[in-house]
Amino acid sequence: MPVASNLGFPRIGPNRELKRALEEHWAGRASAAELASVASAIRRANWQLQARIGIEHIPSNDFSLYDHVLDTAVMLGAIPSRFARRTELTDVQRYFAMARGLADGTTTIHAMEMTKWFDTNYHYIVPELEPGEEFHLASAKPVDEFLEAKTLGILTRPVVLGPLSFLLLGKTRGASAPPLALLDALLPVYEQVLARLDAAGAAWVQLDEPCLVLDLPRETRRAYHAAYERLSAAGPRVLVATCFGDLRANLPTALGLPVAALHLDLVRGQAQLGSALARVPRTLALSLGVIDGRNVWRADLDAALELVMQATRALGPDRVMIAPSCSLLHVPVDLDSETMLDEEVREWLAFGVQKLHEVVTLSTAVRDGQAAVAQEFASARHALERRRASARTHLPAVQARLHAVTDDMLQRAPYGERRMQQARVLDLPTLPTTTIGSFPQTAELRRARSAVRAGRITPAEYDAFVRAQIEDAIHFQENVGLDVLVHGEFERNDMVEFFAERLTGFAFTQHGWVQSYGSRCVKPPIILGDVARVRPMTVAYTVFAQSLTHRPVKGMLTGPVTMLQWSFVRDDQPREETCRQLALAIRDETVDLEAAGIGVIQIDEPAIREGLPLRVDDRSAYLQWAVNAFRLASSGVRDETQVHTHMCYSAFDDIIDAVRRMDADVLSIETSRSDMVLLETFAHVDYPNGVGPGVYDVHSPAVPAVADIEALLHKALAVLSPDQLWVNPDCGLKTRRWEEVRPAMAAMVAAAARVRASLQPAS
Repeated sequence: MPVASNLGFPRIGPNRELKRALEEHWAGRASAAELASVASAIRRANWQLQARIGIEHIPSNDFSLYDHVLDTAVMLGAIPSRFARRTELTDVQRYFAMARGLADGTTTIHAMEMTKWFDTNYHYIVPELEPGEEFHLASAKPVDEFLEAKTLGILTRPVVLGPLSFLLLGKTRGASAPPLALLDALLPVYEQVLARLDAAGAAWVQLDEPCLVLDLPRETRRAYHAAYERLSAAGPRVLVATCFGDLRANLPTALGLPVAALHLDLVRGQAQLGSALARVPRTLALSLGVIDGRNVWRADLDAALELVMQATRALGPDRVMIAPSCSLLHVPVDLDSETMLDEEVREWLAFGVQKLHEVVTLSTAVRDGQAAVAQEFASARHALERRRASARTHLPAVQARLHAVTDDMLQRAPYGERRMQQARVLDLPTLPTTTIGSFPQTAELRRARSAVRAGRITPAEYDAFVRAQIEDAIHFQENVGLDVLVHGEFERNDMVEFFAERLTGFAFTQHGWVQSYGSRCVKPPIILGDVARVRPMTVAYTVFAQSLTHRPVKGMLTGPVTMLQWSFVRDDQPREETCRQLALAIRDETVDLEAAGIGVIQIDEPAIREGLPLRVDDRSAYLQWAVNAFRLASSGVRDETQVHTHMCYSAFDDIIDAVRRMDADVLSIETSRSDMVLLETFAHVDYPNGVGPGVYDVHSPAVPAVADIEALLHKALAVLSPDQLWVNPDCGLKTRRWEEVRPAMAAMVAAAARVRASLQPAS
């Protein structure tokens, strides 16, 4: 009979227990043993929950204290030398130093690079690999966690990032050799891991190979087959798991791997099922990802069952597994925790726990007949019908406005003309300094926000508190010497949720947290209907901040593509249409900010690279509508109004033409973790607009030295002209403490002043 299977479960705990334990440990208030105890409790609860639901293949080693790719690098002994040589560090201290950097009062070690996990909002730590890297089994975490579950009477299916995806996602420093040149050195360690799992009693192991949904050259496809020839003989039966799209040209390679099972994402790649069934070997089982592991909508069980039955008729029930499309890492834990959610909306949704119930429902329908779960199917049908018919999903006025958009609404004067007008109005120095927007969200600020929501203080009292925070931030920025200031975003809980709460078409959760990286969790809003702005969202606080200073204050907005990417998006209309609705709402806000006297407006688009389709052939259409959405949002203002945008943790070499077409007056990007390597893209293109490469890593507690920032600025000047270069951190400062921000800002301003002085001609 079909196996009810899961590929991975959220790690953070139902109430973000992991986040709190990590932050207590990093602050020195909890020991490594106390952190390990919390982690063990989360794992135990996850395994027992899935067993109660009826999942038969329960994953283990899907848990991580920070990131599963970092875990894999540690397991393989791929530890960069700057961390390995610090022999006084414990294993736990070294692990977190790799993820977050290290500052011990005398030396500063920068963290490993971090970037987006495929086209999701999860961030992974990029493996740093050296030519001739010598791998060895340095951690038995997959075996340890399998045995941990086994003591509870639960036989799990250990999950390990596959060897080829590990190498393809890594970065080989200082060498022209491709990452796969290290494959032969890597495979013996994987063989050791599989042998140990086999000896421990594991019947199956799941090797995740998400890179199989990318465009792969022929030699890489050959490497897949050669690698799995070795690994299939090393221990338990192997399930190779793919996700985030269909396999296309890689399908024959995947089906030809000498493994026991192959997982297919049939939410994003439904069309591949027919091709797979036509050529699947008799020895291969298929895992069918028919429940969406990346969005929160309740499944169409009838449509999912039809896919399952199509496979069952072709293969027989014993060669079919039923699963989510990918790990449930990307969705909230449990809808039952949402006690205040609108009942109409609740009926439309499924979080991680509910998605596993859907998997078990489908498995039961195949095993015992659909009549055995008739009520579950009827409930799903009813929810879908009510959602389609709801008046909350479509607003005629929004649709009419979309149809009235013209090409002229996407245009501003050429950048050269705008630049001259902006220089005259703003009168900024060479290498102007600024921040990305947010300042620390202190415990006092979070308490005030909680108090106003609970009714313990009045809205007027909260407003006075926020204004006092803004006033302090403006005075700090003036005193430290920044050139373009920000109001600090103290009123904002999240850069997407804040705006979503002020637009039509959104729903919100209390506990719908999803891990972004490490202890960083986000609570994506849910786009369920047409989007429009009701009233100004940011004008009052931005104008107040500007009234406190003669220096320009940036209006801070989140862009339409990022609003789209960092929300759970409606699936009943094209994403492009939803994005254009968001763009019109942001456009209205830019016009109002300008009318109120704000001369610099930043429209953040950190997710525009994240939304890029994984396949090259699919990218041009996406980039066309994504760029047009940004231009629609930003082109309603006059030419003398300076428009900034911010992108972080993105490689730009494959989208630089699109970035240029966005035509922001100033682009700020993350570059410090890569030591300005990401900036090299701009050396090979004609990019005249302003660029602010981040000069220090805000995700590390380390305070940068003036000399280090100065060195990075000189590297940037090897690529950019002085009249292009802006000086700013990598990202917003909301997660940092003021004790870190104050000296870091002072160092940044001092470094900019030194470099600025060095550019002056000798007298």
